Amino acid sequence: MHYPSPRRFLALCWIAAGLALSWPVAAQTVASPDPVGAASGGPYQLRQPVAPAPVEKRNTDRNAVSGDSNTPLTAAQRQLLQTQLPQLPAFAPVDLKPGDDKPYPGRHSRPSEFERYIQRLTNSFDVRCLGADLVIDNDSDVVDVSTAVPPDYVISPGDEVLVSIWGAADGELRATVDRAGRLVLPRIGAVPVAGVKYQDLAVTIQRQARQVFKNFELTASLAQLRGVRVYVTGFADRPGAYSVSSLSSVSSVLFRAGGPSGAGSYRNVELRRRGQVVAKFDLYDLIVNGKRDADLTVQAGDVIYVGPVGRQVAILGSVNRPAIVELKANETIADTLPMVGGFNTVADRSRITIERLGERSQRGIRQLVWPDDRTAALESGDVVRVFSAIATKLPQEQQNKRVVIEGEVLRPGEYVLPPGSTIRDLMRVADGLTPKAFLYGAELDREAARKGQVLMQEQLLRDLELEVTRKRNFEQRPLDEAGATQQAVSERLMSRLRNAQPSGRVVMQLEPGTQELPDLLLENGDRLYIPPLPTSIGVYGSVYNPGNYLFVGNRTLVDYLRLAGSATRQADADSVFVVRANGSVESLRQYATFLGIGSSNFEKLPAQPGDTIVVPDEINKPSTTANLKDWAQIVYQFVLGFAAIKAF
Repeated sequence: MHYPSPRRFLALCWIAAGLALSWPVAAQTVASPDPVGAASGGPYQLRQPVAPAPVEKRNTDRNAVSGDSNTPLTAAQRQLLQTQLPQLPAFAPVDLKPGDDKPYPGRHSRPSEFERYIQRLTNSFDVRCLGADLVIDNDSDVVDVSTAVPPDYVISPGDEVLVSIWGAADGELRATVDRAGRLVLPRIGAVPVAGVKYQDLAVTIQRQARQVFKNFELTASLAQLRGVRVYVTGFADRPGAYSVSSLSSVSSVLFRAGGPSGAGSYRNVELRRRGQVVAKFDLYDLIVNGKRDADLTVQAGDVIYVGPVGRQVAILGSVNRPAIVELKANETIADTLPMVGGFNTVADRSRITIERLGERSQRGIRQLVWPDDRTAALESGDVVRVFSAIATKLPQEQQNKRVVIEGEVLRPGEYVLPPGSTIRDLMRVADGLTPKAFLYGAELDREAARKGQVLMQEQLLRDLELEVTRKRNFEQRPLDEAGATQQAVSERLMSRLRNAQPSGRVVMQLEPGTQELPDLLLENGDRLYIPPLPTSIGVYGSVYNPGNYLFVGNRTLVDYLRLAGSATRQADADSVFVVRANGSVESLRQYATFLGIGSSNFEKLPAQPGDTIVVPDEINKPSTTANLKDWAQIVYQFVLGFAAIKAF
């Protein structure tokens, strides 16, 4: 048995003693001041660590089944909740971001829960309660002043009166009605005017002045209106006491208070005076119809009470102003639509759907037939949706065709053809072809085909990027010159794919020398191009002299390849292909058989006007150095194997 040296043994004992001394301190938490000790001037105490309580996952689901929001749901309760409250696919809500329930501009209260639900449902914060935009933020203390005093205005203490007199006596007198209701004027005396209407004010003062003056004329006007103090209570945005002009109405005072809050009613506003309800004001009369019949003038001590919000429904879709509206008793859907301006121009006026909160567990969406069901009753929380007549596409047989024809036709341009029209119908309305038309190269571009080509291009680009990344991560050795070239070619190819714009061409499989286009049905947005007879053939790709060459009859594809200098060393000679003028493609691989026999049949193909011959690059062509390394590895393995056999 090996024992440690005395020096090592002493070191181990020293370390153990240090650990034993520091253990009680390590078990304690970081020193924090004890409030009691600090207050009394005593020393700070170290608090002993307390085992943390297990953190329970709070219930974040809608309406916990147990009713306690801090109690986690069991698997059975969660399954029951999902079966009771399924999400309707047509009204799939989205989650609001943090801070999305901030108060609206000009208001202090936040949107109601139903308002936030509709905003999640529509993924838009533009849908608000009807009338919320009418609320004006006005925190100033300036009283409202009207430029014209109504004739039935009643003079009261605090009003300042301006009296102008001329004739036997000239002058202007300004005085304020005192608390006794009198207007004290020099030489005229005290004139009782409290309770007198404004239209009778001059006559009342003149009657008193005739006792002093003769042969004079007199006018009286209000120089400054008194201020009154009214109270806004109930479910207002900013309830409280407000000092306003004596000509202020219920609506102006209510707007000073921010209007109804998120839980306040727009349709149940009461004006209370001396304990009695003197008027009930419906803000919808002002918002929707512009009526102010019940918008009375307030008096000192009046109370404007905003009641709680009533039944609310949301009107969404193809209406002039989607909004959340408040309903009174017995109001139907026919009463609701005018509140949001009715149907808009593109609305489908034949059907309306209602999603009812109480029937969401049964995926209940009722469909109404308009106007037969115009008297259908609405419940609180209903979501009424009006559909658009242009949101869905009609069948092809019912669509008018807006198409474009260009090129070698007598009347090129844009045409609108009836449903069921074909290419031949389009040729007839364009008055036929010119003498230089080349029907074999006719190009039909279609929007549906272009969208499909875009999807295929995106898929091809993703696959190519994945393959390049996988190969780059797989190779351990550093890139040689050939590998760097190959990588550059791959990146250049991906860049071209990103910038390429698919045309949506539909290959009509025309034969050379054709004199008539197929009787193909047109689709909305089609573009037909008739090119002139081409005079050249293009040769591109890995050739020594790419370009266009004059078309001469009785020449084959290989003849034009030779004119371009044939393929370079970097070319993929086995992947040569030609794009015909009609959009079809023929490649060397189509004609090649086992071991490449028969590839000469491709080279003997006759060239046709408008052909484009493409010689692609060899992307994965190995370098000479890589080939030598591979052969050296094979020879080395062979020699080792031969030596092993000889050893036996």
